[in-house]
Amino acid sequence: MAERRNGAAEGLSRLSEWADAHLGLLRNLSTGMAVAGVLVLARSVRMTAKFTSASDIPVAFVEKNVKLRGKLHHITEKGLEVEHIPISVPFITSIQRKWQPKGLLLVRLAGVKLAPGGMAWLQQELKPKQMIWFQLLGREDSALECLVLVNKGQFLSVCLNEEILRQGLGRTARIEGLHHDSRLYWKLHKRLLRAELKALKKNKGIWREESYSERLRDSISNNKFVQTLKQFVNWLRGSI
Repeated sequence: MAERRNGAAEGLSRLSEWADAHLGLLRNLSTGMAVAGVLVLARSVRMTAKFTSASDIPVAFVEKNVKLRGKLHHITEKGLEVEHIPISVPFITSIQRKWQPKGLLLVRLAGVKLAPGGMAWLQQELKPKQMIWFQLLGREDSALECLVLVNKGQFLSVCLNEEILRQGLGRTARIEGLHHDSRLYWKLHKRLLRAELKALKKNKGIWREESYSERLRDSISNNKFVQTLKQFVNWLRGSI
């Protein structure tokens, strides 16, 4: 029993001596852990921050093509006006809510030029206050160039950029914000081209071919003699 006590005392003594000898190392280790904790906290604050303008979003988010969540408010000719909904983290989120600013992000469908019926289709398909995801591809002035994703059911999501093209309600365009020679640019551009090709093969939207009767009707209505005859008939009716 006495031997065990002596062994424990000796072990404790050696541990104390080692701690005294490496006191600087232990202090540096504690400082390092504290710095790491601050960095983790700062990262959490940045990830949970609410962005109200394109300039608020860190450059690293755009370069890494971070995906953000938001609530749709308006559909305009300039793009989608979206309220950013940040990630919710206990304690941090509750503090941030007290001073979170208000504002909407302008989100554009990257790589897509809308046809005249494109905006009407978006207004019909998307509901007010609907939750969407938008993946950052680029930033131009006050607008964000994004891939916009909408949940359809529990396990299915639809990319609006591709769906617009599949419906024949837009054309593929340059993806602003991405380097033209980058691998990601051509990967996404091929996806959009395939979607556009499907609409072309199915004659949907702007790719729909007019029937013979429609072409004949347009030809007659645009004929100069027919137009002159209509003007004469209208003048004759007004004279009687």
